[in-house]
Formats: sequence, C-alpha cells, structure tokens
Amino acid sequence: IGEKQYVPAQQMQGGQYVVDPELADYVSKVGNRVAAFTNIDLPYEFVVLNSSVPNAWALPGGKVAINRGLLVELRNEAELAAVLGHEVVHAAARHGAKQMERGMLLQGALTATAIGLAGTGYGNSVMQSAQVAAGLVNTKYGRDAERESDYYGTRMLAQAGYDPYAAVTLQETFLKLSEGREQSWVDGLFSSHPPSAERVQKNRALVETLRSEGYVGGEYGSDRYQAAVRVIRRDKEAYAKADRARSAARDGDLEEALTLVEQALDAQNEEPTFHALRGDIRFEQERYGDAIVNFDRAIERDDGFYAHYLGRGMSYVAEGDRARAKSDLNASVELLPTTIAYLELGKIAEAEGNTDLAGRYYQAAGQSDGVVGQEARARYSRLYSQG
Repeated sequence: IGEKQYVPAQQMQGGQYVVDPELADYVSKVGNRVAAFTNIDLPYEFVVLNSSVPNAWALPGGKVAINRGLLVELRNEAELAAVLGHEVVHAAARHGAKQMERGMLLQGALTATAIGLAGTGYGNSVMQSAQVAAGLVNTKYGRDAERESDYYGTRMLAQAGYDPYAAVTLQETFLKLSEGREQSWVDGLFSSHPPSAERVQKNRALVETLRSEGYVGGEYGSDRYQAAVRVIRRDKEAYAKADRARSAARDGDLEEALTLVEQALDAQNEEPTFHALRGDIRFEQERYGDAIVNFDRAIERDDGFYAHYLGRGMSYVAEGDRARAKSDLNASVELLPTTIAYLELGKIAEAEGNTDLAGRYYQAAGQSDGVVGQEARARYSRLYSQG
C-alpha cells in the first residue's frame, strides 16, 4: 500500500522539488544515516516535496517525505535527522498501518486532499481511488505513537552520531509555534504531529539517559545544513510571492496574481510551478495559446507533475485540439487521477464516437459529489438514454 500510494501522495502535496536536485540527495543521505539504526529492515526512501506548508510524513513500508516549507525552518542537520528519524519510526512501528487496521484511515481525507492541492486549483477533483493516500499522509497519530516515535527516533539520532539534544530544541520550537498557532503549521505538521510540553520533558529526560550511556559530543552539522538549503532559503520570498499569487487568482484578481508570479519568475526562472501558475492565470484570461507556452516551460523543467499536463490538456481542450488534449489528460491521470481529467476525456471519446469509452470515463468522473461529478453523471445518463 505504501509503495502504491507514494506517488499519488507526492502529487497531492505539490510534487517533488526539482530546482536543486542536490538537496534531495542530501536529505536522502541524512535519512538513510538515521534509518540504519532501526532494526526493521524496510526499503526506506526519502523525497523533498515542493510545498510551502511545513510538514513531513511517512507511509507504510518506509516511504518518507519532507516539504520544502519545513526544511527552511530547521536550523541544522541534527534537527533534520530528528524529523526524519521520527518519521522512520512511524513507518517501522506500523503506526499508519495500525490506523488503517482500525478503520480510521479516511477520516478527514477529503479535507486533507483539498489542503494538499490548494495550490493547483484542482483540490476538489481527486478521484476516490487516490483518497487513501490523503488519509495516510494526514494520519493523526495518538499520544502513544508520538511517544514511541520520539523515543526511538531520538535514540537513533544519538546512535547515528548526532547530538540527541537536537530533538529537544526541535520540539521546543514546535511547541512555541503551536502556542502561537501559525496557520501554516496548523495545516501542516501540527495537524498530524501535535506537540506538547509533556513530549519536550520526556525528550529532555531521554537525552539525560543517553548522555549517561556515553552519547556525548554528537554533531549538529550546522554548516553542512546551511549549505544544503541555501537555494530554498534564497528563493523563500519567491515562493511566498507565488503563494500570494495563487490566493489572488482564487479571489479573481488576475492582474495582481500575474504581477506576483512574474516577480517570482524573475527571482527563480527554473521553478516549474511558477511557469505553470502563469499558465493557469493565462487560461483564466482565455489566452489559451499563451497558457500552452507556459505549461510547455513547466513540463520542460518537470515532466513528473500531474498538474502541468492537466493544465496544458485543458488549454488544448479550449483550443479544440483533441489529439493533444487527450495525450496530456491521459498523462495527468497516470500521475494522479482527477475527475476533471476523466470528464474531459469522456467528452473527447464521445465526440470521437467511442460511446463505451466515454461511458467509462463519465462513470469514473461521476464518483465526485461536486459540479464535475454532476455533469459527468448527467452526460452518462444522456449517453445511454440516447442509446
């Protein structure tokens, strides 16, 4: 399940961060250094996701992700190792799998999906088949699971050669932020990993125990960490402008959105989602040819994110280019199935006279309770009433 849901989960949370591939390599190296000290042999994987929301999560089977938005807030490699070690324990101890066994997996999944996709414009169109990924990513762990992950994660931190006190400073920071209730943190890490004073105290006591066992002189790796995150730190304001541009676009202020995204592009032209966001704005302005150019640029920089293909496919639909639209829409659903893509594929199949295929697409899109689902069900009914 973890293997199957890893890609959809990444797609729902912004896709992989691709501007600085060395960052992903660095995070993977740190994660594997800590994971080497668990006695559960899993095929651990670590990815950096392109989301400003500060979050990290693990799927069953050792699939771990950390968002760009959390990396810019950490202070050193030891804190990164503490976060990744904590997630490794969640995977190794089967905390997410146990939630599944209790039938708690899909609680809040629809809301979680909408939050994860808020930056793409397609937050309400994810197929039910992908909802399990949303539930896994946003599993809210109980106190026992968090204590267990703190305990073993901190012990692994020390065994890997880091100063275990980094787990204390990390939790202290999280506790202060939770008391201030910064919304981005509430939407992210704190929704599934609620911090508490009790956890800080237990981490302090554990560090004292580890010191008595001889775990002293561990490293923090501050210089290595600052070098590794230099690009995302430098580009932080550009991503903030892009986030504001998305908000302005959702509010209908397309000119303000365009101004902000162009400022983001001036700062970092290699970020594919900035080009795609410009394409979304041009699409809303009914400048479909320009939108296609922008989505082309996004795909040139990242050909592994569903929203780039979906945006270009919808632009081709508006241009009346069925062949290219069909190709892009199919590419998008291979990465993440959405009702809007299936609805448009159904319309294309119907226009081409392929009634059976159109019916299957409409039936799939009709799973949604929203406007897209209503249209798909109406088209499906009309298709077969005419037959």
